[in-house]
Amino acid sequence: MKKILLWLIAFLITAGSAVYQRMTGPTYPKTGKVELAGKTIKYKLERSHVSSSNYLVEIETNDPEIKGELYWRPYQNKGEFNFVEMKGTNKLSAELPARKPLEKWEYFVKLHKGNEEVTLPGPNVLIIRFKGDVPLIILIPHIIFMFGAMMLSTRTALEFFNKPPKYLKLTIWTLVFLFIGGFPLGFAMNWFAFGEMWGGFPFGNDITDNKTLVAFIGWIVAYYFVKKDIAPKLFTFLAALLMLIVYMIPHSV
Repeated sequence: MKKILLWLIAFLITAGSAVYQRMTGPTYPKTGKVELAGKTIKYKLERSHVSSSNYLVEIETNDPEIKGELYWRPYQNKGEFNFVEMKGTNKLSAELPARKPLEKWEYFVKLHKGNEEVTLPGPNVLIIRFKGDVPLIILIPHIIFMFGAMMLSTRTALEFFNKPPKYLKLTIWTLVFLFIGGFPLGFAMNWFAFGEMWGGFPFGNDITDNKTLVAFIGWIVAYYFVKKDIAPKLFTFLAALLMLIVYMIPHSV
């Protein structure tokens, strides 16, 4: 019964951190609502899109008199914005042109009715990054192994509550899942999405790749001390804490 409870706690911690990571990441859609001419307009604007198609920006106004324009320009470009009139009544839409993987647009939407005008998402532009299509045969196993690695990492630290604790097997499984999810599957994810297999140390400063490397090194160190039976409780706890910290860093920073 205790083992089931420990696995449940590990799952809940992992699920909670995964939701936090996703919702705080720079590619999570921007949602909100604005008031225009006495009407509340809700919106959802993407911050990540595939390079194989234009991004269709849609705003439901439920008012045929509300008009709008979509504005965009290259990221960090100080030139003029391109713009196009949004089509439709009650629901306005316009296409944001696709870019190559890793390239970005700055964009915003302007709505108006009579003399009133609002800008979505507000005073700041949105940044949308484009990426290649990742096959599901790569994407799904990557998610499973990375989620599993985090859950195994947490469960290994919780092994302290078992008497006597058996750290070695759980430590090995954590390393196996983290290696498979972060490296061969991570390389494949990067290749399909961005055209490069590794953007972290020593070739670059991509935070997502580097945090995977840091977590893996942490568990390699923990494995060494667990194998030698030198303070296994301390080192599995430190490795799991390190894993949680790097996991909480928003994805795709």
